[in-house]
Amino acid sequence: MSAVLFLITLVIAIAILVVLIMKVKLHPTFALFLVGLGMALVNGFPFMEAMGLLTKGFGNTLGSLGIPIMLGAILAMGVQDTGAAKAIANFFIRLFHGKNLELAPALTAYVVSIPVFGDITTILCSNIANVLSKRKHISMSTMASFTQTGLNLTHAMVPPTPGILAVSVALSADLGMVITWGIVITAIAFFLTWLVLKKWCEKEWIEPVPAVVEGIEETKSNSVSDILINEPDLPNTFAAFLTILIPVVLIAGGSFINMSIPESVAEDAMIRTVAAIMSDKVVALGAGVIYTMILATFHKKSVRASNLESTGSDPKGFNEVVLNSWIARGLEVALAALLITAMGGAFSEVIKACPAIGELTELIDKLPIPAILIPFFCGAIMMTAVGSMTTAGITAVGVVGPMMATLGLSPVAATLAIGAGTLCFNHVSNSGFWVVSRFFNLGTITQGLKYITIPDAVAGVFSMILLLICNMIGII
Repeated sequence: MSAVLFLITLVIAIAILVVLIMKVKLHPTFALFLVGLGMALVNGFPFMEAMGLLTKGFGNTLGSLGIPIMLGAILAMGVQDTGAAKAIANFFIRLFHGKNLELAPALTAYVVSIPVFGDITTILCSNIANVLSKRKHISMSTMASFTQTGLNLTHAMVPPTPGILAVSVALSADLGMVITWGIVITAIAFFLTWLVLKKWCEKEWIEPVPAVVEGIEETKSNSVSDILINEPDLPNTFAAFLTILIPVVLIAGGSFINMSIPESVAEDAMIRTVAAIMSDKVVALGAGVIYTMILATFHKKSVRASNLESTGSDPKGFNEVVLNSWIARGLEVALAALLITAMGGAFSEVIKACPAIGELTELIDKLPIPAILIPFFCGAIMMTAVGSMTTAGITAVGVVGPMMATLGLSPVAATLAIGAGTLCFNHVSNSGFWVVSRFFNLGTITQGLKYITIPDAVAGVFSMILLLICNMIGII
């Protein structure tokens, strides 16, 4: 099969995937399985070999990401129940002295979304956004635009969020460097997006969700004390941030230690071993979970109340909340992400195994554009088609992976470029689009496209420009 014919079959496969997910309403896991099987058969693989490719891709992806995804989901339950997200929001309210309050839920979402699933972060931060919208008469168009942009920037480009974690592992990128550069690029991209779109977002007035702000009064006061989320038993700011920072600092710190110590120095072997252990994604996330469980013991009232609201039950023993309920709730949330990510890996394995991928690599290498734009466009195209950043990222790897030697990109650069691409064209095919619309009171598709799709695309382009500049000067 020629490269052109392979591209045509890939486009048809993606189109069928979209139809199966959006029109037929088939679960993405089985849609990816069927399309992956069909893609393998069309490209000449015997049935049993095609099944072997799918099984290999599914198993490899699940093996490398299964435990981190589960630990991230459990950590999310802890962040929710301890009130850490609200404490982080209060920090940003104080930081900006009660002004530009759309930045409080936005930057809270930016931080919390690093280890926590997008939909959970949306729910956690939407209440903060709605309350501040009512208190300070800020349109939900502004709140939605920047909260979900902050959330999706780190969701797309900063591990250990499942999608970008899967891309990092598949391309053998250094996790610490992906985290470090991901944070630098996304932070700058967020504020550039905010500066460019702030006035535009304020032009339309959208009320906060009535049920959330019932009984809350608008205030003309600019006093920070009048705006803070005043709930009893919230953790202090430092303790709240540690729930997120522990896994991030461990992974990034371990990578920097390994980079700074020459491999030839034998006496530093022990330091390298310790650094490798601390930067392991399972160890780092596990440490975050253990810390959050310890934090919960100092805020039992808040944890019990939040768990009761989520589950409808209040176990007699507090240990049952953190050692059973958190895990059970987390696993329930993680299941869909686990299966979709693993099956995305299976589809990616089929694409990588197709013989025509070599010819496609040569064809793309002749295009007169910077090499780093190739993974960006792959991520954007896949995101437009499949509507999930996680699925789009891991599917794009199937195309980009075999090209790495030809493209001449570092794994870190290619990983971040794919992530930036998955920010573009977040629209109605993404379940997160509807979750944000619901919790931020965006009542029409037009409002969703204006305040979700456009800000994400702008942030994705800014991220790509910054990444292109860094790549051109040779620092990534």
